[in-house]
Amino acid sequence: MKIDDIDAFVAVIRCQSISHAAESLELTQPAITRRVQNFEQALGVELFDRNTKPLKPTPMGTQVYQKCLAILREMDALRELVASDTPPSGLLRLGVPQTIGDVVLLDALKHLRGQFPDLRAQVVTGWGSNLIGKIENGELDAAAALFPAGKIFPEGIVGESLGKMELVVVCARQALPKKPVKLADCYDLGWVLNPDGCGFRAGLQRTLTDQGLSLKVNLETFGTELQLGLVADGLGLGLVPRPLLERSSHRDSLAVMPLKDFKPVLDLWLIQPRFLGNLQAPVAAFGNLVADSLKQERDAA
Repeated sequence: MKIDDIDAFVAVIRCQSISHAAESLELTQPAITRRVQNFEQALGVELFDRNTKPLKPTPMGTQVYQKCLAILREMDALRELVASDTPPSGLLRLGVPQTIGDVVLLDALKHLRGQFPDLRAQVVTGWGSNLIGKIENGELDAAAALFPAGKIFPEGIVGESLGKMELVVVCARQALPKKPVKLADCYDLGWVLNPDGCGFRAGLQRTLTDQGLSLKVNLETFGTELQLGLVADGLGLGLVPRPLLERSSHRDSLAVMPLKDFKPVLDLWLIQPRFLGNLQAPVAAFGNLVADSLKQERDAA
């Protein structure tokens, strides 16, 4: 029974696909299949129902999966014990939401290079749920992501709140109402938002649904500055973190919509695997630097 075989088995269950498991472990599909078969032979039991799509574990496979997670956690703890005293070097894989990358990333990476010169940072962007999935699959060492306060993370992932980030609804300055309004009052204006999958959009949609309203999307596009430009041109309402509004080149053409029933605030979380070995210090430093950047932006706003 080999650890590599256990890794492959766990990856297939997490990804629900041999091809995706192969991508996450940077192996070929035949290699993943062979390792899973070796593991089944070592145990003398079939772990997957191969007649289902996506691939699902058998009842025994589910029980074995839970035991394997415990084994891998112990292996991580062993590696942590051995590696924690060695200087960090190599690659540090970080994730951030595209929405706030410009706000918190530049200064954090610059200071990180100064503190850990032998470490090379690689950054990917994505929605919060996607970043959690990449950490679970071993594709990221840490991520900064926006979630509600009190967020509960999957087993094996640790989350620490770095601070609050206020979201604001923005409109073209000429569309600003003279007094506070409700979401229902400005329904006809519609929205300029990120595509489906964005946490900001999901929170807005939940609030509208609770009020018996649908989400009227005029335009979907990536990129906060582009969205703010479209809002400034009168094409709908936008939903953005306040620091991004304050630094936008369209700021003078925009106004914050005074809403009485929607005042969203999210926490910026540092999320990471429970065991990081000698990467724990740079990940902690990254979290502190991101928190400092967020505080500076909040104070400036």
